[in-house]
Amino acid sequence: MKISLMKKLSIAIVIAILGSIVLTSFISNYFVSRKFQEYLIDEHKTKENEAIKMIEGLYTDQNTIKNKGEIQRYAELQTMFIEVKDLNDNILYSSGSNYLKGNGRMKNMMGSIMNNFSGMNLNDYTENKYPLTVNSKNVGSITIGYFGTSFITSGSVDFISALNHSFLLSGFIALIFALIISVIISKGISKPIKNITDIANNMREGNLDIRSQTNTNTKEINDLSNSINYLAETLSHQEMLRKRLTSDISHELRTPLTTLKTHIEAFIDGIWEPTPERFNAFYNEIERLTKLVDNLRNLSKYEQENLKLNISRVNLSKELEKIIDSFTPMYNKENYALVSTLSPDIFAYVDSDKFTQIMTNLLSNSFRYLKKDGLVKVILDKVKDNIIIQIIDNGIGISEKDLPHIFERFYRSDISRAKNTGGSGIGLTITKALVEAHGGKVSVESKEGNGTTFTLVFPSE
Repeated sequence: MKISLMKKLSIAIVIAILGSIVLTSFISNYFVSRKFQEYLIDEHKTKENEAIKMIEGLYTDQNTIKNKGEIQRYAELQTMFIEVKDLNDNILYSSGSNYLKGNGRMKNMMGSIMNNFSGMNLNDYTENKYPLTVNSKNVGSITIGYFGTSFITSGSVDFISALNHSFLLSGFIALIFALIISVIISKGISKPIKNITDIANNMREGNLDIRSQTNTNTKEINDLSNSINYLAETLSHQEMLRKRLTSDISHELRTPLTTLKTHIEAFIDGIWEPTPERFNAFYNEIERLTKLVDNLRNLSKYEQENLKLNISRVNLSKELEKIIDSFTPMYNKENYALVSTLSPDIFAYVDSDKFTQIMTNLLSNSFRYLKKDGLVKVILDKVKDNIIIQIIDNGIGISEKDLPHIFERFYRSDISRAKNTGGSGIGLTITKALVEAHGGKVSVESKEGNGTTFTLVFPSE
């Protein structure tokens, strides 16, 4: 059986508060009752001392007690048994059985209250014997007896009753308060989570344009809402890329296949004669298809997290010199300039072949989009613990809307398509995958019409 989050939170909060109330009441009642009992006993001791002083004041030199009625009233008022004897154990005064009868009534009256208060035993009868001293001379003894309730006054009973009622009332009020608070808190937590769940279900059904508008000051729920929105944006973007990828692959495959089909139909219809030149055109189109398939296979391999690299310590300064020298004739043929500023003897642990592929892709990309009097500059330097390589060109640049997407598969800007450069659209994607496989980063800055700068950052050895 599934229980809603709101019910779970409400039950948990009520149980926690109720448990706290019971525990607090028990501990408070225990310590208060102990202290209160000690207080009552001290008060009773004071009353006994007052009785002793009274008796000592009423004792006469004739070995008698005057004004016994005063002692009797005090004994009945304080529910005590008082007996005074001389040194020969002759009874000079005794409060008699009236005390016992009165105290029995008192015991019955308060039994229901005190039996549950700090473990007082109301059935215990206690006698304390004190010396009767007059003018620093022992002339007899005073016996004071009482039951367990003898030192409990009506005020004490009222206090105990009020205390117990206050515990019960406080517990009841706290329980009602807990119910209200639990509903408010649980509703404040469960409602935004339910809204986020509904949004996630809509996303699962294909509605990727929906966004969470949850208004909450709970950090975790706010983070969850932002994560759901980020997920929706990412899925929407990936869906767009998937559609674009399908469209771009079909476009890249359609062109050479259409060319091949047209040429074959021309042969079948007898319009064209099979010549080496036309077979060579066939071969070029097939080579283009093969290259596209190989690039797709390599991209899939390079994007794997466990891509194996043949790492070795490489002098990047000399390696870049060789790569630039190999590209120089191609640049010179188009009257483009390829220059470099390389700090000497900069070493790094890289895969030499993959590094060459990275630079080849970037230099080929820069060459493809140069204008008249084109210039490409390669800079190599070491900054702190990083090796920085920059490829700067003065080509056609990249528009602001295309810049965030140039490392995506098959992404080609409208300008590059208009120039009919012939690129497959995955060269920069492969470059990014290879750089990151080395633990590096690649970034790009560009302004349409003013050129582009690619920056590679590799960790130094």
